[in-house]
Amino acid sequence: MNPSLPHLDHTAHHESAALHVQGLATYIDDLPLTEGTLHAAPILSHVASGRILSLDLSAVLAAPGVHAVVTAEDIPGDQLLATFVHDEPVFAKERVEHVGQVLGLVVADSHIQARAAAQLMVLKVQAEEPVLNARALQTSVLPSVHVQRGDAAQAMRQAPHQLQGQLEIGGQEHYYLEGQIAYVLPQDDGNWLIHSSTQHPGEAQHWVAHALNIPLNQVRVLCRRMGGGFGGKETQSGHVAVWAALAAHKTGRPVKMRLSREDDFLVTGKRHPFSHDYHAGFDAQGRLLALQNTQWAHCGFSADLSGPVSDRAVFHTDNAYYLEAVDIQSHRSKLNTQSHTAFRGFGGPQGMLLIETVMGDIARTLQMDPLDVRLRNLYGDAPRNTTPYAMTVEDNILPRLMPQLAQDCDYRARRAHIREFNAHSSVIKRGIAITPVKFGISFTATQFNQAGALVSVFTDGSVLVNHGGTEMGQGLHTKVCAIVAQVLGLPLRQVRISSTDTDKVANASATAASSGTDLNGRAAERAALQVRHNLAECIAKADGCPVSEVVFLNAQVRTPTQLRSFAQAVQHAYSQRVQLWSDGFYATPKIHYDRTTLSGRPFYYFAYGAACSEVAIDTLTGEHKLLRVDILHDVGHSLNPALDIGQIEGGFVQGLGWLTTEELVWGADGKLLTKGASTYKIPTAADMPAEFNIQFWHEANPEDNVGGSKAVGEPPFMLAMSVFEALRDAVGEALGGHEPVRLDAPITPERVLMALQVQPS
Repeated sequence: MNPSLPHLDHTAHHESAALHVQGLATYIDDLPLTEGTLHAAPILSHVASGRILSLDLSAVLAAPGVHAVVTAEDIPGDQLLATFVHDEPVFAKERVEHVGQVLGLVVADSHIQARAAAQLMVLKVQAEEPVLNARALQTSVLPSVHVQRGDAAQAMRQAPHQLQGQLEIGGQEHYYLEGQIAYVLPQDDGNWLIHSSTQHPGEAQHWVAHALNIPLNQVRVLCRRMGGGFGGKETQSGHVAVWAALAAHKTGRPVKMRLSREDDFLVTGKRHPFSHDYHAGFDAQGRLLALQNTQWAHCGFSADLSGPVSDRAVFHTDNAYYLEAVDIQSHRSKLNTQSHTAFRGFGGPQGMLLIETVMGDIARTLQMDPLDVRLRNLYGDAPRNTTPYAMTVEDNILPRLMPQLAQDCDYRARRAHIREFNAHSSVIKRGIAITPVKFGISFTATQFNQAGALVSVFTDGSVLVNHGGTEMGQGLHTKVCAIVAQVLGLPLRQVRISSTDTDKVANASATAASSGTDLNGRAAERAALQVRHNLAECIAKADGCPVSEVVFLNAQVRTPTQLRSFAQAVQHAYSQRVQLWSDGFYATPKIHYDRTTLSGRPFYYFAYGAACSEVAIDTLTGEHKLLRVDILHDVGHSLNPALDIGQIEGGFVQGLGWLTTEELVWGADGKLLTKGASTYKIPTAADMPAEFNIQFWHEANPEDNVGGSKAVGEPPFMLAMSVFEALRDAVGEALGGHEPVRLDAPITPERVLMALQVQPS
């Protein structure tokens, strides 16, 4: 297949766009309710840590509309969720581990009645001091990991210059528009139908079957679309599906469970906050000679996905830079908070922000342009092309991409102008920065790098596609349908997608790791190619020509002797008893990874990009404003430029929120204080720069990926690191001197003011 997909509809609108703008797209909360449906709400702990003495639910049961309560005693199967580490209870039973931990469920006639009744529970706990300091490492959810190359200690001693510092990186709430929700309907013969807003229907199926103690083939999970996921519905949606299923099992009636926004904040995990210590050695030209880094991942009370998240943070601590002598200690701290989970970038941003901070500190210490320091440290030719985890960087385009962006956005002249502006402005200071992104694409758990799809052609020529990926607004279904339409030579309107369904594609991986199109697009392509081959053989036999001379284009099937519409060709094939449907399967090649040594080739390829951001700060108030953004990003050959630009814009803005406005605050008692729109600030239209320029890098993916494309879901998120560094640049301009600028994330106005009060020594 031609990797450029010459006949692909690159301009197709999102397959649900018209429904979205009209408010007609159906989500789980819009489904008509089956007669007798009940509603479940969680009973939450108000204590962060301690032994449960008693839980009195008598007032709950007596509340209006209440039919039942569900606790650990009502679980037919395992009382622990079927997670990899097997360390998280379905319901708290003997201990509570965080404020908001679910003790049980109230099942009532309405959502409002269930929530009101849940407040009537009386919980007595022998409270303990909550553990909230990750650096103390009082206990861990998983063993620590150590990765090293060379002798970093020796290289540090020999380095002409050294820097030491700390960096605290806050977490981030997913803040999807559609909250966590599941609707469970009992079926006949002990089977279950579950509508789940989930990125991983297969895992929801597994978890529910595990809790109900039944085979997987008795549980069917459906997901037509999500109102956002961002990683928050990879594992966390499985909890809600299990809870709703247990309520339906106890009552024998359909049950819908929808978390309110406040409960969603309290119950579900966030992006992992991280704490870093670093010690860097470098020469007078700004080249990094040694790096020692200790990382503490704030994991919460259970492991969830903290292992692979922390591993990916280690994998991406290099970002785009060759680390000749490096020593990284990664700790996975257990805390009395929500169990943190997947989030766009999956640990990568927390590692990459550290090395970008180091590069900025080196530049300021040496009074060099930070771009020159970054360019000097990029991966290059052998031997400077191997990562600390022993993967060769074969496709590095950043030595060409970054100078191209600098030229396109006039970086050098703008930096000189900013210096002049700052010299004459006593209150407003400006800053500018270019930062790169090198992000590995594939699941680090190798077994997840597989996908299946089913393509069915009907006798009227219409086509139905099903695959194991899920649609959360990113346009996955649109791209997959376009790939199938291209293979069959059809207009996109002739190809329709169906709900993601565990009855159609078994054992599907999560839609995560930016691999949705890579995996499912290629699987669907293979299924469509098989159907096309079946059709071509039939038509070639009828027309007496080689199969190679059967052409599918413009909804027609052409041979040297005859022209048929696609529908006519299909009808002829049906009359000849030809199979008009096929499955397709794809497993990512080349990848391998040893978890014990954290070495190998965990990624099929890297996606690259760079962003230049210009900011201004008010030194009297700490207020800051993003003035301009220029992005040059690598998506290979774009399958749909409009969708890809949307992903770049959205990813950048979400990263902007993480680094500037979205601050999660826990009190000393373990209570989350920022649990709604009044206290937790996601970016708005007012945060957008007046000038926002996005361009694609012009080269195809050198690996054999579908259509020559590259993943675009997660990599753009890290482009927002340019804002972080631009703000540090502006604060440094205000402070003067050569001292590193200590700013933790998110850089709120308060943190800017505190940084400005630190005078250089």
